Amino acid sequence: MRLFETRAGDDGLPGPERFLAVLALVSGTLMAVVDTTMINLALPSIAADLKVTSSDVVWVTNIFQVVCAAFLLVFAGLSELVTRRRIYLFGLGTFVVAALGSALSRNLDTLLVFRALQGLGAAATLSIGPSIYRLIFPSRLLGSALGLSALVVGGGYAAGPTLSGLVLSFTHWPWLFALNVPLGLASFLLARHALPKETPRQGSFDTRGALYSMLMLASLFLTMNAIGHRAPVWQCAGFGLGMLLAGTAFIRRQRRAPYPLLPLHLFREKRFTLAVSASGFAFVGQGLAFVALSFLYQEKMGLSPLLTAWLFTPWPLALMVVGPLAGRLADRVNPSVLSSIGLGLLIVGFVALALVDESTGIAGSLWRVALCGIGFGLFQPPNNREMMASLPAARSANASGVMSTTRTVGQSLGVALVGAALALGLAVQVTLWLGALTALLSLIASVARIPLARRAMRERASSRSA
Repeated sequence: MRLFETRAGDDGLPGPERFLAVLALVSGTLMAVVDTTMINLALPSIAADLKVTSSDVVWVTNIFQVVCAAFLLVFAGLSELVTRRRIYLFGLGTFVVAALGSALSRNLDTLLVFRALQGLGAAATLSIGPSIYRLIFPSRLLGSALGLSALVVGGGYAAGPTLSGLVLSFTHWPWLFALNVPLGLASFLLARHALPKETPRQGSFDTRGALYSMLMLASLFLTMNAIGHRAPVWQCAGFGLGMLLAGTAFIRRQRRAPYPLLPLHLFREKRFTLAVSASGFAFVGQGLAFVALSFLYQEKMGLSPLLTAWLFTPWPLALMVVGPLAGRLADRVNPSVLSSIGLGLLIVGFVALALVDESTGIAGSLWRVALCGIGFGLFQPPNNREMMASLPAARSANASGVMSTTRTVGQSLGVALVGAALALGLAVQVTLWLGALTALLSLIASVARIPLARRAMRERASSRSA
């Protein structure tokens, strides 16, 4: 395969070593993504078995997401001090131990403790995964590598609900967690053998910045979750105030810290800033769509939950097919142009979904969701390539942390927007129009960096010829 060919002058790992390292990354990432999607379907079973309410059992998902969001930037910064390899191995090991603990839990409190530990492990692996791709692959194949990452994530999102349904059809929910143990152990051993070693950075760790970051991101997620679940105003305001105070303290600390957790000067690079902006708006739209479509299909069209889940599959399946192709193209043509075309298709898909009514058939729904998936697949890998390639390789861990945080925050904000819109009594189609608007904002950011990306490609070509 082209991804594992070695040419003279390549940076990264040689071809055979590259294959094993990628296999370790793919298995670890797939495990975390599948776990995130398959547990949601099991929440009713967990509630019945542990004899808890639906509002309480939701925290099995929430606490995983809160902890994961809070530690993304922390692990990205810490990886420079102790190396990405060690952080990734710590994440895999923690995830596997916590999965075993979750499978053996017999009350909600114990399960929540282990789910929090799983969120910690997932944060360690997901925060630095994209930057390890840059460490493994030569620069000429970065887009293809990130396209492979999109394929894995898309496959995980598509397989999670189906796998969960199959397992629950034959056995009980603890097996959903137990499945991660053998896969996680195999991934850990492979990663320990195959992932490249690095020389750690000298210097201190920004402990105060890490604390502010955790408080800021956890409060941000809790604020969005409270809005999305129509919590009392005082609760939403309290979380929001905590987010603002922690965010202000975090920014001040980053300006003064000798080794900041998130160097703010990264955002002076316009290509990076615009890629982050485009990613954030696009993931708001994705998070919004996944929740809005559940209400649209079940309440507006009267479809069953199982059929609703099936109607979601064209999105991740299209991402699996288009993402790797877009990643390969991004190594040859302007990535910003590809991202912009993808966002244009995403906007059309959102508008088409907003026009769905009771008369729209299954086929009419499928092509609309597939169009969104094609657009998102054409957007994401080239945009991620721009985000990673616009900064020096030494800052790839920071870029990876920002990428993961932007995705998590964007999706959570999309969920919160749906909750707020429904709480105000707005029709679910209105939220899909909001999705089209966020995709349009993403398109504006993407188009704005096309000349910058073109200039960077010219400079890279001239440096090679020299």
